[in-house]
Amino acid sequence: MSQTAYRTHHATEVDESLVGQQVTLAGWVDRRRDHGGVAFVDLRDASGLVQVVINDEEVARPLRSEFVIRVTGKVRLRPEGNENERLATGRIEVVAEHVEILAKSQALPFQVSTALENESENTLPGEDVRLKYRYLDLRRPSMQRNLKLRSDVSRAARRALDEMNFTEVETPTFIKSTPEGARDFVVPARLVPGSWYALPQSPQLLKQLLMVSGVERYYQLARCYRDEDFRADRQPEFTQLDMEMAYVDQEDVIAMAEQVIAAIWKAAGHEVQLPLPRISWTDAMNKYGSDKPDLRFGNELVDLTEYFAHTPFRVFQAEYVGAVVYSGAADLPRRQFDAWQDWARQRGAKGLAYVQFAEDGTLKGPVAKNLSDEEREGLMQATGAKPGDAVFFAAGAKESSQLLLGAVRVEIADRQGLLHPDEFAFTWVVDFPLFKRTDDPDDDDVAVGHSKWTSMHHPFTMPSADWIDRFDQDPEHAMSDSYDIVCNGQEMGGGSVRIHRDDIQDRVLNVLGIDAQEAEDKFGFLLEAFKYGAPPHAGIALGWDRTVSLLAGAESIRDVIAFPKAGGGRDPLTGAPAPISDEQRAETGVDYDPEEDE
Repeated sequence: MSQTAYRTHHATEVDESLVGQQVTLAGWVDRRRDHGGVAFVDLRDASGLVQVVINDEEVARPLRSEFVIRVTGKVRLRPEGNENERLATGRIEVVAEHVEILAKSQALPFQVSTALENESENTLPGEDVRLKYRYLDLRRPSMQRNLKLRSDVSRAARRALDEMNFTEVETPTFIKSTPEGARDFVVPARLVPGSWYALPQSPQLLKQLLMVSGVERYYQLARCYRDEDFRADRQPEFTQLDMEMAYVDQEDVIAMAEQVIAAIWKAAGHEVQLPLPRISWTDAMNKYGSDKPDLRFGNELVDLTEYFAHTPFRVFQAEYVGAVVYSGAADLPRRQFDAWQDWARQRGAKGLAYVQFAEDGTLKGPVAKNLSDEEREGLMQATGAKPGDAVFFAAGAKESSQLLLGAVRVEIADRQGLLHPDEFAFTWVVDFPLFKRTDDPDDDDVAVGHSKWTSMHHPFTMPSADWIDRFDQDPEHAMSDSYDIVCNGQEMGGGSVRIHRDDIQDRVLNVLGIDAQEAEDKFGFLLEAFKYGAPPHAGIALGWDRTVSLLAGAESIRDVIAFPKAGGGRDPLTGAPAPISDEQRAETGVDYDPEEDE
């Protein structure tokens, strides 16, 4: 409903059907232009812009950008030749009869005018400034569109889940600390000195309890909290669309999630063809060097380990040798290949070996002279390269080498302009390992136990059927019933079949080095619940910030969050985190010493 105490219409509701009628509008002064005693003011509200004509110079003179005004006037067609086809209201204007200033604005720290959206002068300040004045940043049309998109797709997801008979249930924010692979944020319990709540990293155990409770189909747009080291697309607090189902297997969950994804994308104006493709974790690593492969383009990795099995080149005498082709790059200047070395070193690699195939097929580059004649002769065919291409190599431990080549593959595609944000390439990644090593220097997840193995997903993930009887005998190769949904090289969500049998759960915890007493202390309430009849259950969660950022074509998840945090979890807007007073600290009980009560 548009009509309120301050307006009769929103800006973009004023059209040719209202010509000759009086309207009252309210919003911000987007821009003011003076033309010989007549002022033209672009009035902006949540719907968009409309041009207001003010014939009284004295009325127009006080108006400045971002003043909040109310205008009453008559609608008329713009003079012929003055139409603005870029605006929804570009064929009409409102001739002001009364202008009231509702609120003034100080000089702006940066411009938010809609008129600057498509103009070169629209240069935004650094992110810290944008976040400090986030209420101004959010006035920009692109940010308004992002918030509206987030609202629209949330509504679409709820509608789709409602049609599949899901029940929305809220779970608590203050819980007990449980092992989920990251550090907890903890909150002191004033009424129980020396004790702490934890903010949930996810509703994992709670949604499993809902399955035991008989809520067979649950969902929630859940707030989650993880105290992780800062990365560009991480936030200490985030949202996930959490979904869990009883009496289902992996296929049931995937089918359900695809319906939700199709509904979400449709709400944003895109059609998704179902069913979505799948790839095993092993194939994803072997072909794309990533467990979240970007399939908007090809250019698969080439395994050359056997090809170089007897190489004289010491660098290639390794567990794994792989390559990726950079088409048309043979003629790049040496300085660009040197820059690739710096790029690789920034990712923890020693460098990036390469060769160039000249148009006549001649092999060039620093690696070429170290190869045997036979290796040089067959290398173009082995790598799938063509004359005029370059080829990058990685050699060493298999997984780290594949990850490096996977990053090279995406960087090449980016430089070739192949990463189109309005194209969406989905895939399910399935058949994940059940465990991973805790001594991986590139993995900053917190181990959930005390052995050399930790969970790839979480300790409540069901081993795959082929491994039920032997996963604890060979943890290195054990596989799980878990799955990720990937879009454009981003992990959009993940889930698994959950363990509902206490004998299997005990064996998993034993591999992780969690004894019975620790299990009882950390999540005994779940193990106790499983003694009273736990149905088979499985689920998935979609990272909501990332999902919306994919749909919005945003460079960062921060652009689809109303009030995000900056680096290190700082909030430039409110100044959080901030010290508390001595009185507050005393009240929290954080310094409680039980020995003083004895």
